[in-house]
Amino acid sequence: MDKKAVNVGGSVSGAPYSPGIVTGNLVFVSGQVPMDPATKEVVRNDFEGAVRQCIVNVECVLKAAGTDLEHCVKVLVFLQDMDNFSRLNKVYNEYFGEVRPARSCVQVARLPLDVDVEIEAIAVLPS
Repeated sequence: MDKKAVNVGGSVSGAPYSPGIVTGNLVFVSGQVPMDPATKEVVRNDFEGAVRQCIVNVECVLKAAGTDLEHCVKVLVFLQDMDNFSRLNKVYNEYFGEVRPARSCVQVARLPLDVDVEIEAIAVLPS
């Protein structure tokens, strides 16, 4: 199998994974938490802002791989509290076009850095 790590401008600090992997015509984006990559600060106490930061981080990895949100075919959202589901959907709808990717959303007991949301994605490279 031919696979290539996606470089988004810096290494993942000691983490045993790549932010993204390209194989064939697919890009797999690792779960993105609401951390601003420039400041390393986590968005807290602002759920909608946290969702936006996660999506911006996903988009950054996709662009580094040569694709974008429009080419997403699958998204997986992890929520710390499923009561935020409608709030997630409101923000999510701002970013994805008319044909939205397939999506799963699950509640988990705890996320890395004790964040409220984490988002991962799979996208197709444009031909």
